[in-house]
Amino acid sequence: MTISSSLNAGVAGLAANASRLAAISDNIANSATYGYKRMESDFHSMVISSSGGSYSAGGVRSTTQRIIDESGALVTTSNPTDLAVRGRGMLPVASVSEMSAENGTTQMLLASTGSFRTNAEGFLTTESGLVLLGWPANADGTVPTYPRDTSDGLEPVQINVNQLTGEPTTRMSLGVNLPATETGAGADGEVQELSVEYYDNLGTSENLLVEFVPTVPASGSSNEWTMRIRDSASENTVVGEYTLTFDDSRGSGGTLSSVTAMSGGTYDPAMGSIIVDVAGGPMEINIGQLGTNDGLTQLSDSFAPLQISKDGSPVGNMTSVEVDSNGFVHAFFDTGITRTIFQVPLVDLPNPNGMVAMDHQTYLPSPESGSFFLWNAGDGPTGDVVAYAREESATDVAGELTDMIQTQRAYSSNAKVIQTVDEMLQETTNIKR
Repeated sequence: MTISSSLNAGVAGLAANASRLAAISDNIANSATYGYKRMESDFHSMVISSSGGSYSAGGVRSTTQRIIDESGALVTTSNPTDLAVRGRGMLPVASVSEMSAENGTTQMLLASTGSFRTNAEGFLTTESGLVLLGWPANADGTVPTYPRDTSDGLEPVQINVNQLTGEPTTRMSLGVNLPATETGAGADGEVQELSVEYYDNLGTSENLLVEFVPTVPASGSSNEWTMRIRDSASENTVVGEYTLTFDDSRGSGGTLSSVTAMSGGTYDPAMGSIIVDVAGGPMEINIGQLGTNDGLTQLSDSFAPLQISKDGSPVGNMTSVEVDSNGFVHAFFDTGITRTIFQVPLVDLPNPNGMVAMDHQTYLPSPESGSFFLWNAGDGPTGDVVAYAREESATDVAGELTDMIQTQRAYSSNAKVIQTVDEMLQETTNIKR
């Protein structure tokens, strides 16, 4: 009984070390595989209760586990859609073949890194056939509220490289100085004109013609102007008319003291703006707050447009796509505008090592890993998304080679045990002779 248990223990030792060698071989083979998570083998003794003075060897058994929460080093690349996760959390991906089959809900897989590039349909995919998942943004770049405990809201990230886009002008600011000499008695009363370009809802260039008509008094100075705003998209119809009065006191000389609306939207003194209705909709025009010199002023004897600013842009072509550290996918256009088109969340689980390992360095949540939650990158326990980067293999080749030497010695020792037991059994057989 004791001799046979020794033989069984030696055989168990061979099997356990063979299993450990298989894990080491897998780790070394994937030492250059991006995103690879190494396998780790553990040995566990098996104890058989002994009776009397004899002892029976129980042997050993081995278990292997993939250390998914252990990350490799990040290396930089030249591709803006090479993504890696710095810290906790994983990227949601799906199989391109499963997505193309259109057989229902796409199974969400998790990966720590990926080299994503657009395929023929514009989806961000890897060479191994994985597509990046994210939440689509609205036309204005905002991301709606999606459920965080399910992958139902996730969609494959699609980039339309032939996309044209423009932004209508909805707000502008006028920083203009009006000549104080034009509101004095005996002045010519010359109308000052200012044309400001804006973009309508279709990206077409239009103009607002702003006329400043001085009020010339019989004596003294009126410090008063009439501002008329005409819209070229409405055949130069007046969309707003306002009476402007400027202060001539020592402390606030040249600043607006009052704005009276004759037509168009009323003046908001808190914001220093008016709202007029152009052909494409309402437009906010900032002319400055009362008593400040950050908008319209009346000083000296010259008409000077000092600072004219506006939002909006003409129609432009998409030139590139990048992902920021918070997982927002931004599309850049040749007109200089940037638009958010997707948000890629990071998926976190209580026990990442409990996930099921799949092909291509992907993992599937399981009951052992716990329920997953979709976080904004950088929020909660998750890290951030790093673009222009890949995660290297978590394998330490030097450490694996050292473990291989130990495993080889242990395997040889167990083989020696079996050889010794065989010789002892042979001696027992020879007793009969």
